[in-house]
Amino acid sequence: MRFSLLLPGLLAGLLACQPQSKPAATPATVVVHDDLGRTLTLLAHPRRVVSLAPSLTEILYAVADTATIIARTQADDYPAAVLRKPVVNSYPLDLERLVALHPDVVFTVEGLTPLDAAERLRQLGIPVYYQKYRRVADVLRGINDVGRLLGRSAQAHRLTDSLQQQLQLLVSPIKTTGKPLAVLALASADPIYVYGQNTLFTDEIRLAGGQNAVRDTFPQPFPALTREYVLKLNPEVLLGGRFGKMDSTFFKNNPELRRTSAYQRRRVYATTPNLLQRPSPRIVEAVRELQKVLKNN
Repeated sequence: MRFSLLLPGLLAGLLACQPQSKPAATPATVVVHDDLGRTLTLLAHPRRVVSLAPSLTEILYAVADTATIIARTQADDYPAAVLRKPVVNSYPLDLERLVALHPDVVFTVEGLTPLDAAERLRQLGIPVYYQKYRRVADVLRGINDVGRLLGRSAQAHRLTDSLQQQLQLLVSPIKTTGKPLAVLALASADPIYVYGQNTLFTDEIRLAGGQNAVRDTFPQPFPALTREYVLKLNPEVLLGGRFGKMDSTFFKNNPELRRTSAYQRRRVYATTPNLLQRPSPRIVEAVRELQKVLKNN
């Protein structure tokens, strides 16, 4: 009887001497602001990331640990390794599929992902980080921002330092004599949509030694233009396809545009698919390609 009375006290003493288990640590977070000025709370070390923009996917592959990239969009095609990732549609955005992937952060660009969709994701605990670009320098800054958010600043800065050096080598030899050539870049031939003044193309063509033929600033970055407006612009160079193909399609459908300087002098060129459209680490390649086009004239 005495033993049975002592036993509960003995057990209580032994339990009191046992080390107490610690509660699970809460992952460290950081508060940041994206390029739209939105306040976001992100994990300090994201391990599952998704991009909804092909350009940002390219940035992730250039900077991030590629094992952390958990999906791609239907538009992603570079680098080739991205094709091995599962697909989540970005347009229209497949919210259900994206949420099921449990990303720590989603990267996108201004104007691509609706803000209401980003707010719904935030409410579900998934922050959406927007970037925007107006100049080539913004792309380099964006690369460094992604590197900082993913704890890969050293990798990002090595890349941007290299890109900056390449840009300087490209731009420094350019000597403009007279007025720079006016270049009109088509985003779509039918209907006619062009790269407006408030697109990255304006800075790219400037660095290459030319100028955007579209001088007015429209509300839309890629405005739709009438044939009369294009004729008034009278571009000296047109980017949209090879001359022969454009002659049998674009200019056949818009015969009055054969009066433009670009057509009269056969200064109509194709560019590498998706190179001009993407503010990615291939930005130097885009400027180099534009520079080669202008040198042909």
